[in-house]
Amino acid sequence: MPQLLRMVEALRHESFYTAGIWIDESLGVYVGWVAREGSFSDGMPLRNERGDVVLAFSGEEFPEPGTAQRLKRHGHELDLDGASYLVHLSEEDPSFPAGLNGRFHGLLTARTRGTALLFNDRYGMHRLYYHQSRDAFYFGAEAKAILAVCPELRRVDPRGVGEFVSCGAVLENRTLFEGIQVLPPASVWAFRNGALDEKRSYFHAKEWEQQGKLDPETYYRELRETFTRNLPRYFNGHQAIGMSLTGGLDTRMILACRKPDPGSLPCYTFGSIFRENQDVRVARRVAEVCRQPHQVLTAGKEFLSQFSHYAERAVYLSDGCVDVGRAPDLYLNEKARKIAAVRMTGNYGSEVMRGVRAFKPEEPVAGLFCPEFRSYVDRAANTYAGILHGHPVSFAAFKLCPWNLYGVLALEQTQLSMRSPFLDNDFVRTVFRSPASALTSNEVSLRLISDGNRALLGIPTDRGLAGNRGRISTSISKAALEFSFKAEYAYDMGMPQWLARLDHALSPLHLEKAFLGRHKPFHFRLWYRDALAGYVQEMLLEPRALARPYIERKGLEAVVRSHIKGDRNYTTELHKVLTLELIHRLFLDNPAAGVSGSRRLEELDLVES
Repeated sequence: MPQLLRMVEALRHESFYTAGIWIDESLGVYVGWVAREGSFSDGMPLRNERGDVVLAFSGEEFPEPGTAQRLKRHGHELDLDGASYLVHLSEEDPSFPAGLNGRFHGLLTARTRGTALLFNDRYGMHRLYYHQSRDAFYFGAEAKAILAVCPELRRVDPRGVGEFVSCGAVLENRTLFEGIQVLPPASVWAFRNGALDEKRSYFHAKEWEQQGKLDPETYYRELRETFTRNLPRYFNGHQAIGMSLTGGLDTRMILACRKPDPGSLPCYTFGSIFRENQDVRVARRVAEVCRQPHQVLTAGKEFLSQFSHYAERAVYLSDGCVDVGRAPDLYLNEKARKIAAVRMTGNYGSEVMRGVRAFKPEEPVAGLFCPEFRSYVDRAANTYAGILHGHPVSFAAFKLCPWNLYGVLALEQTQLSMRSPFLDNDFVRTVFRSPASALTSNEVSLRLISDGNRALLGIPTDRGLAGNRGRISTSISKAALEFSFKAEYAYDMGMPQWLARLDHALSPLHLEKAFLGRHKPFHFRLWYRDALAGYVQEMLLEPRALARPYIERKGLEAVVRSHIKGDRNYTTELHKVLTLELIHRLFLDNPAAGVSGSRRLEELDLVES
């Protein structure tokens, strides 16, 4: 019981969270949970009428329309709103949870059978960490919950850290922590008398890979029918929904096919402090065409003055799955929550539909890490090369999304319910049937927008796609936008060292002001050099940071001082070493690692039943 309370406490990050526990000593089950108040999974646990089947569920499920009504007609007692239908579905569907659709994990106990089933979604996007010891099997939505009761695990896995440095994510269901792993996608693990009895998977990617390919026109018709049929279920629920609108194709596809009533869907876009960026310009026009309100959220002086807080919280809340460069996301999602408790996004659309892959190994600057640790960084590149083999949609849905994109999701969903229709089971299954040409083209996305709302196709994207201009005018505009995009990257985190030296020599001219803010909302090369220089030095030039076992002291000193001076660009390296230092301070150096300390045990409003 005290261990369970400590695990729950470690997950209760905000005042708007609810929490609870449930224990069945006859099954050897001790489970706790937290949920955002009013969210789909608020109100656990779920019980059948006899009370012998109990389900603790986290995440969201987007069922076939009429599922709850059908179960009610079968005599089950349930609330037609919310998640209560799930426990009854588990009794009627022998393949449960294979038929579920969404991002989730849960524990289903059946006292009459003497079993407990631990399961997750088929993509592994609603992550579940676990550790198996001689005495017990520990599992948690966040690694810090396990660290709270297993302090012996407060040590890093060098292979996982090497992958984080190289790829920005830990691969193959490993974690940063030795002895803690991630439950594989589509898992159903059975327990009897509190002991793990069987591991199985309810879904394998080859089931979708082996479908027959469709010709381009048939594929488009099937994808359009699937997308438009299933999209409404992502707008269900009693909580208000806000649209995180960008200048790209995926959020526009949602608006074109959803056709929301005027004024019913508040929209917002993350903007730059320098100028109105392309995302904002395009998103505002899209919102106007759809007759929806729109506002801009920025991370400016207020955010920078609190950067230490948000950097620490970003690393802590995500268990180190994002680097400090994502700290603005936490700040902006706090603002977004004030608009609506649910955030609709176009996340995963470009990865699943069009094979976009902003995920690859990167070579760290020479001399920053010691040779022994560099071997793990080099090994990460080989591991990455190995996982590239196979179907491109499988790579996107079952590797890129749950490994590389999970960290941002983990951070954002501490504040809101994050939704996207692009990991809908029917939708992804259909994409597996696409002809090869469709996975490298924007044509399907553009047709979906045109068929849904042709006026939206007349607005060029942030990169110059679509629009009603002539071919020559469109080409010129697209080339100009592409140049400004690449120029901004070159003047921000991607600035090559020769340009950094030249920029430093011409610093009185403030050339960066001509480029920054045209596309990107965050500007860390400049921030680390100027507004955050004191923070960077305080974090990385103190003795304990310089003494970390994987760091070359002189190399780190040179990286910090050269970047702050302005004649070198080490933005990416600073992201990584600042994050690693915070991981040490938050999870490894701290004797109470894994406990937020925001509330004492006796203050938690937990209910035992």
